Amino acid sequence: MLWNRRTLWSGALVLAAAAACAAPTHSASPHAPDEPPPRAAAPSPQTSAVPSAGLSWVGVLLDDEDRWCTASVVDSPRGNVVATAAHCVFEYGTYASDFSFAPGFRGGGKGSSPHGTWKVAAIRVDDRWRKEGDEAYDYAFLTLEPDARGRQVQDAVGAARPEWSSGPGRRVTVVGYPNADHNPANRPIACTTDARHDADQPPEMLRIECAGFWDGTSGSPWLADHAGPGRPGRVIGVLSGGDTDTESTAVLFGARARALYEKAAGEGVGRGPAG
Repeated sequence: MLWNRRTLWSGALVLAAAAACAAPTHSASPHAPDEPPPRAAAPSPQTSAVPSAGLSWVGVLLDDEDRWCTASVVDSPRGNVVATAAHCVFEYGTYASDFSFAPGFRGGGKGSSPHGTWKVAAIRVDDRWRKEGDEAYDYAFLTLEPDARGRQVQDAVGAARPEWSSGPGRRVTVVGYPNADHNPANRPIACTTDARHDADQPPEMLRIECAGFWDGTSGSPWLADHAGPGRPGRVIGVLSGGDTDTESTAVLFGARARALYEKAAGEGVGRGPAG
Protein backbone atom coordinates (compact mmCIF):
# COMPACT_ATOMS: atom_id res chain seq x y z
CA MET A 1 0.00 0.00 0.00
CA LEU A 2 1.44 3.39 -0.92
CA TRP A 3 -0.76 6.47 -0.81
CA ASN A 4 1.34 9.45 -1.68
CA ARG A 5 1.48 13.13 -1.00
CA ARG A 6 -1.69 14.74 -2.29
CA THR A 7 -1.49 17.58 -4.84
CA LEU A 8 -3.89 20.35 -3.87
CA TRP A 9 -3.41 23.18 -6.47
CA SER A 10 -2.38 23.22 -9.98
CA GLY A 11 16.20 43.23 1.19
CA ALA A 12 16.77 45.37 3.61
CA LEU A 13 19.18 48.23 3.11
CA VAL A 14 21.18 49.14 6.22
CA LEU A 15 22.77 52.61 6.58
CA ALA A 16 25.52 53.35 9.10
CA ALA A 17 27.12 56.60 10.18
CA ALA A 18 29.96 57.36 12.55
CA ALA A 19 30.52 60.50 14.54
CA ALA A 20 33.63 61.52 16.43
CA CYS A 21 33.24 62.34 20.09
CA ALA A 22 35.52 63.16 23.02
CA ALA A 23 36.76 60.26 25.10
CA PRO A 24 34.85 59.78 28.35
CA THR A 25 36.52 60.89 31.56
CA HIS A 26 35.47 57.67 33.32
CA SER A 27 35.09 54.06 32.38
CA ALA A 28 31.55 52.99 31.51
CA SER A 29 30.01 49.55 31.36
CA PRO A 30 28.34 48.62 28.02
CA HIS A 31 24.92 48.67 29.66
CA ALA A 32 23.53 50.47 32.65
CA PRO A 33 22.77 48.11 35.54
CA ASP A 34 19.04 48.33 34.97
CA GLU A 35 19.23 48.02 31.18
CA PRO A 36 18.17 44.61 29.87
CA PRO A 37 20.67 42.85 27.61
CA PRO A 38 19.96 42.99 23.88
CA ARG A 39 17.71 40.21 22.65
CA ALA A 40 19.15 37.72 20.22
CA ALA A 41 17.69 37.93 16.75
CA ALA A 42 15.24 35.18 15.89
CA PRO A 43 16.72 32.64 13.48
CA SER A 44 15.72 33.01 9.87
CA PRO A 45 13.10 30.58 8.52
CA GLN A 46 14.60 27.54 6.85
CA THR A 47 14.12 27.17 3.11
CA SER A 48 15.07 23.50 2.96
CA ALA A 49 14.48 20.60 5.32
CA VAL A 50 17.48 18.88 6.87
CA PRO A 51 18.07 15.36 8.20
CA SER A 52 16.90 15.18 11.79
CA ALA A 53 17.32 13.01 14.85
CA GLY A 54 13.54 12.90 14.75
CA LEU A 55 11.10 12.77 17.63
CA SER A 56 10.26 9.60 19.51
CA TRP A 57 6.51 10.14 18.99
CA VAL A 58 6.69 10.83 15.23
CA GLY A 59 6.85 7.85 12.90
CA VAL A 60 5.36 6.09 9.90
CA LEU A 61 2.38 3.99 8.91
CA LEU A 62 3.38 0.55 7.67
CA ASP A 63 2.17 -2.92 6.84
CA ASP A 64 3.99 -6.15 6.01
CA GLU A 65 5.00 -4.87 2.59
CA ASP A 66 5.79 -1.19 2.78
CA ARG A 67 5.67 2.07 4.69
CA TRP A 68 3.80 5.18 3.66
CA CYS A 69 2.87 8.49 5.25
CA THR A 70 3.96 10.08 8.49
CA ALA A 71 1.92 10.19 11.71
CA SER A 72 2.41 11.50 15.25
CA VAL A 73 1.10 10.74 18.72
CA VAL A 74 -1.26 13.41 20.06
CA ASP A 75 -1.96 13.70 23.76
CA SER A 76 -5.14 11.87 24.78
CA PRO A 77 -6.66 10.52 28.01
CA ARG A 78 -5.93 6.89 27.15
CA GLY A 79 -2.65 7.65 25.39
CA ASN A 80 -3.56 5.79 22.20
CA VAL A 81 -4.31 8.38 19.47
CA VAL A 82 -2.20 9.46 16.49
CA ALA A 83 -2.85 12.10 13.84
CA THR A 84 -2.16 11.84 10.13
CA ALA A 85 -3.64 12.98 6.80
CA ALA A 86 -7.04 11.59 5.79
CA HIS A 87 -5.83 10.61 2.33
CA CYS A 88 -3.25 8.34 3.99
CA VAL A 89 -5.97 6.12 5.46
CA PHE A 90 -9.09 6.66 3.34
CA GLU A 91 -9.03 7.21 -0.39
CA TYR A 92 -11.11 6.14 -3.40
CA GLY A 93 -13.86 4.98 -1.05
CA THR A 94 -11.59 2.55 0.80
CA TYR A 95 -10.13 2.50 4.30
CA ALA A 96 -6.59 1.29 4.82
CA SER A 97 -6.57 -1.96 6.75
CA ASP A 98 -4.27 -4.25 8.71
CA PHE A 99 -1.54 -1.68 9.33
CA SER A 100 0.44 -0.24 12.22
CA PHE A 101 2.18 2.85 13.50
CA ALA A 102 5.95 2.73 14.07
CA PRO A 103 7.25 5.72 16.07
CA GLY A 104 10.90 6.68 15.66
CA PHE A 105 11.22 4.53 12.52
CA ARG A 106 14.63 4.56 10.78
CA GLY A 107 17.29 2.51 9.00
CA GLY A 108 18.05 1.40 5.46
CA GLY A 109 16.16 -1.25 3.54
CA LYS A 110 13.00 -2.29 5.37
CA GLY A 111 14.01 -0.06 8.28
CA SER A 112 13.55 -0.75 11.97
CA SER A 113 11.11 0.22 14.69
CA PRO A 114 13.23 0.93 17.79
CA HIS A 115 10.25 1.63 20.03
CA GLY A 116 8.02 -1.13 18.65
CA THR A 117 4.81 -0.95 16.64
CA TRP A 118 1.16 -0.35 17.50
CA LYS A 119 -1.66 -1.84 15.45
CA VAL A 120 -4.37 0.56 14.25
CA ALA A 121 -7.72 -0.40 15.75
CA ALA A 122 -9.96 2.38 14.40
CA ILE A 123 -9.82 5.20 11.85
CA ARG A 124 -11.67 8.50 12.12
CA VAL A 125 -12.01 10.78 9.09
CA ASP A 126 -14.45 13.64 8.60
CA ASP A 127 -17.60 12.91 6.60
CA ARG A 128 -16.76 15.78 4.27
CA TRP A 129 -13.54 14.04 3.36
CA ARG A 130 -15.09 10.59 3.18
CA LYS A 131 -18.05 11.63 1.02
CA GLU A 132 -16.68 14.55 -0.97
CA GLY A 133 -12.89 14.46 -0.72
CA ASP A 134 -13.00 18.03 0.59
CA GLU A 135 -9.36 19.07 0.99
CA ALA A 136 -10.25 21.33 3.94
CA TYR A 137 -10.81 18.13 5.97
CA ASP A 138 -7.72 16.16 5.00
CA TYR A 139 -6.82 15.01 8.49
CA ALA A 140 -7.49 11.82 10.43
CA PHE A 141 -7.16 10.45 13.94
CA LEU A 142 -6.31 6.81 14.54
CA THR A 143 -6.91 4.77 17.70
CA LEU A 144 -4.19 2.25 18.47
CA GLU A 145 -4.23 -1.05 20.31
CA PRO A 146 -1.69 -1.62 23.10
CA ASP A 147 1.54 -3.16 21.86
CA ALA A 148 2.70 -6.71 22.51
CA ARG A 149 3.94 -5.63 25.96
CA GLY A 150 0.59 -4.09 26.88
CA ARG A 151 1.82 -0.48 26.63
CA GLN A 152 -0.11 2.44 25.22
CA VAL A 153 1.91 4.33 22.64
CA GLN A 154 1.92 7.63 24.52
CA ASP A 155 3.26 5.97 27.66
CA ALA A 156 6.13 4.52 25.63
CA VAL A 157 7.18 7.46 23.44
CA GLY A 158 5.40 10.65 24.55
CA ALA A 159 3.10 12.97 22.61
CA ALA A 160 2.37 16.57 21.65
CA ARG A 161 -0.87 18.30 22.55
CA PRO A 162 -3.22 19.28 19.73
CA GLU A 163 -4.29 22.91 19.44
CA TRP A 164 -7.79 23.60 18.13
CA SER A 165 -7.87 27.39 17.70
CA SER A 166 -4.56 28.47 16.25
CA GLY A 167 -4.32 31.42 13.88
CA PRO A 168 -2.52 30.97 10.56
CA GLY A 169 0.56 33.12 11.17
CA ARG A 170 2.78 30.74 13.17
CA ARG A 171 6.34 29.58 13.03
CA VAL A 172 6.15 25.81 12.77
CA THR A 173 8.48 22.85 12.84
CA VAL A 174 7.45 20.10 10.44
CA VAL A 175 8.91 16.60 10.90
CA GLY A 176 8.34 13.84 8.37
CA TYR A 177 9.64 10.83 6.48
CA PRO A 178 10.15 11.10 2.70
CA ASN A 179 9.75 7.82 0.85
CA ALA A 180 12.79 5.61 0.32
CA ASP A 181 13.54 6.80 -3.23
CA HIS A 182 14.44 10.22 -1.77
CA ASN A 183 15.44 8.84 1.63
CA PRO A 184 17.09 5.40 1.43
CA ALA A 185 18.25 5.59 5.06
CA ASN A 186 14.64 6.19 6.20
CA ARG A 187 15.76 9.19 8.23
CA PRO A 188 13.25 11.83 9.33
CA ILE A 189 13.69 15.36 8.09
CA ALA A 190 12.70 18.61 9.78
CA CYS A 191 12.11 22.22 8.78
CA THR A 192 11.36 25.22 10.98
CA THR A 193 9.77 28.02 9.00
CA ASP A 194 6.84 30.41 8.88
CA ALA A 195 3.33 29.23 8.00
CA ARG A 196 0.76 31.53 6.47
CA HIS A 197 -2.70 31.29 4.99
CA ASP A 198 -2.66 29.96 1.45
CA ALA A 199 -4.54 32.62 -0.49
CA ASP A 200 -5.50 30.13 -3.22
CA GLN A 201 -7.17 27.73 -0.78
CA PRO A 202 -9.96 27.69 1.82
CA PRO A 203 -9.46 29.83 4.96
CA GLU A 204 -8.40 26.81 7.01
CA MET A 205 -5.48 26.01 4.72
CA LEU A 206 -1.89 26.88 5.67
CA ARG A 207 1.17 26.91 3.46
CA ILE A 208 4.91 26.73 3.97
CA GLU A 209 7.76 26.93 1.48
CA CYS A 210 10.52 24.55 2.46
CA ALA A 211 12.16 22.05 0.11
CA GLY A 212 12.46 18.35 0.83
CA PHE A 213 8.92 17.25 1.67
CA TRP A 214 8.53 14.50 -0.91
CA ASP A 215 5.98 11.68 -0.99
CA GLY A 216 5.82 9.98 2.37
CA THR A 217 5.65 13.20 4.37
CA SER A 218 1.86 13.45 4.19
CA GLY A 219 0.57 13.43 7.76
CA SER A 220 3.68 15.14 9.19
CA PRO A 221 2.79 17.20 12.28
CA TRP A 222 3.03 21.00 12.10
CA LEU A 223 4.32 21.95 15.54
CA ALA A 224 3.95 25.48 16.87
CA ASP A 225 6.26 26.57 19.73
CA HIS A 226 8.43 23.49 19.32
CA ALA A 227 11.81 23.72 21.04
CA GLY A 228 13.30 20.24 21.06
CA PRO A 229 12.27 16.92 22.61
CA GLY A 230 11.64 18.48 26.02
CA ARG A 231 9.30 21.10 24.60
CA PRO A 232 7.29 19.41 21.87
CA GLY A 233 4.97 22.34 21.18
CA ARG A 234 1.45 21.91 19.88
CA VAL A 235 0.14 20.17 16.76
CA ILE A 236 -1.90 22.74 14.81
CA GLY A 237 -2.34 20.61 11.68
CA VAL A 238 -0.79 17.85 9.56
CA LEU A 239 0.81 18.03 6.13
CA SER A 240 -1.76 17.27 3.46
CA GLY A 241 -0.24 18.14 0.10
CA GLY A 242 1.47 20.62 -2.19
CA ASP A 243 2.42 21.22 -5.80
CA THR A 244 6.08 20.31 -5.30
CA ASP A 245 8.42 19.20 -2.54
CA THR A 246 9.00 22.93 -1.86
CA GLU A 247 5.38 23.94 -1.24
CA SER A 248 3.42 22.14 1.45
CA THR A 249 -0.04 22.64 2.91
CA ALA A 250 -1.89 21.74 6.08
CA VAL A 251 -5.38 22.29 7.40
CA LEU A 252 -5.63 24.16 10.69
CA PHE A 253 -7.24 22.02 13.36
CA GLY A 254 -10.57 23.52 14.41
CA ALA A 255 -13.86 22.49 16.01
CA ARG A 256 -14.57 19.67 13.54
CA ALA A 257 -11.06 18.26 13.99
CA ARG A 258 -11.54 18.37 17.74
CA ALA A 259 -14.83 16.51 17.53
CA LEU A 260 -13.16 13.85 15.40
CA TYR A 261 -10.25 13.56 17.83
CA GLU A 262 -12.66 13.14 20.75
CA LYS A 263 -14.34 10.25 18.95
CA ALA A 264 -10.96 8.62 18.37
CA ALA A 265 -9.94 9.23 21.98
CA GLY A 266 -13.13 7.55 23.22
CA GLU A 267 -12.92 4.63 20.79
CA GLY A 268 -12.75 1.11 22.20
CA VAL A 269 -9.78 -0.86 20.89
CA GLY A 270 -10.14 -3.92 18.77
CA ARG A 271 -12.71 -2.35 16.47
CA GLY A 272 -12.48 -1.77 12.75
CA PRO A 273 -12.60 1.45 10.73
CA ALA A 274 -14.99 4.15 11.91
CA GLY A 275 -16.33 6.99 9.80
